[in-house]
Amino acid sequence: MPHYVGLDVSQKTTAICVVDERGRRLWRGVCVTDPGAISARVLKHAGVDVKVGVETGSMTPWLVHGLRSAGLHVECLDARRVKAALQMRLNKTDENDAEGLAQVMRTGWYRPVHVKSLDAHRARALLGARAQLVGMTTRLSNMIRGVLKTFGLLPGTGRGLRFDRRVEALLEGAPEIGLIVRPLLATWRQLREQIAVFDKAVQRQVKADPICRLLMTVPGIGALSSLVYVSTVEDPSRFTRSRAVGAHLGLTPRRYQSGETDRSGHISRCGDSLARTLMYEAAIVILHRVKQSLPLKDWAAAIEQRSGPGKARVALARKLSVILHSVWRSGEPFRWAPQTIAA
Repeated sequence: MPHYVGLDVSQKTTAICVVDERGRRLWRGVCVTDPGAISARVLKHAGVDVKVGVETGSMTPWLVHGLRSAGLHVECLDARRVKAALQMRLNKTDENDAEGLAQVMRTGWYRPVHVKSLDAHRARALLGARAQLVGMTTRLSNMIRGVLKTFGLLPGTGRGLRFDRRVEALLEGAPEIGLIVRPLLATWRQLREQIAVFDKAVQRQVKADPICRLLMTVPGIGALSSLVYVSTVEDPSRFTRSRAVGAHLGLTPRRYQSGETDRSGHISRCGDSLARTLMYEAAIVILHRVKQSLPLKDWAAAIEQRSGPGKARVALARKLSVILHSVWRSGEPFRWAPQTIAA
C-alpha cells in the first residue's frame, strides 16, 4: 500500500509525518533539514512506495532535487493553495502542519508546482542580483538629484555627459555640498562597475545558449529579456497552449464573478515580476523605437487608439510572451511579415 509523507521545512529542522492510504498516522518525527537525513527517515518509516509533499519555499529546490536523486517521488505544493487545509487544525505546530500536508497528498487536493533546475536558479540569482544593483543605483541617483535641487543645482536629463560628470561639474562651485554628494557619487560609480560585471556574465550566458539567441530574433527582445524568459519558463512543454504563458506571467486581467456581478479588473501580477517588467519594456520598444513595418506594432497601435497606451502596452507584453513560447516550440526565428500562401 502506498504511504504519504508531509514535510514541514524550517531552516534547521524538518517535521516529518507518515500516513497510510486510510489517513491513519503511522509515524512522525523531526530531523535535520538535509536531503540525506530526510530521505533516510522517509525510507525507514514509509518505504519506497511513498509520495512526499513539501510546500514552496526558499529551500524547496535544494530539498526536492536532493530527495528525487535519492529515488523518492516528491511533489511541490503551492503554499497558498494548501493554506486553507492547514488552517483547519486547531493548534498550529510543525508536526500538525506536516500531518496536514500528508493528508493533502493522500486526498490529492493539490496542484503540483514545477520546480526549476539548479541551473535555472543560478540564472535567476544572477538576474536578481543585477536587478537589485540597478534599483540601488536608481535610488542613489534620485537622492543625489534631490540634494542638488535643494540648492538650485540641476544635473538635467540623462543625455550628453554621464551623470557623474555632470554632477562633478556642478560641484566645482559648491565645495560644502560636495562633502555630502561626493561619497554618494563614489558609491554610485562602484555600483555601475558591478552592474557592468553582471552584464558581461549575462552576455556570456546568452551567447552560449541557442534558445536565447533564437528568442532574440523577436523585436524588442534583447539578451537580458531572453535570459529572463528562458529561466522563467525553462521547459516549453509545461504549457499545452502558448496562450497560457501570458496568464503564468500575470499579464491577464483578474475576474470576479458572483451572482449578477461579473467584472474584470487589473492584471493579476501573479507570476514572475522581473519577466513581466521586461515584457512590458519590450512592448514599449516595439511601439516607440521599431521603425520597420510590423503587423504586431499595428495591432498594438489600434488598441492604443481605442483603449489608451497603458492597455496597449500590457496587451502587447502578453502577446510577446505568447509569441516567444511559439518561437521556442517551433525552433524557427520570428517572421516580420506573414508568409504568403501560394495559389
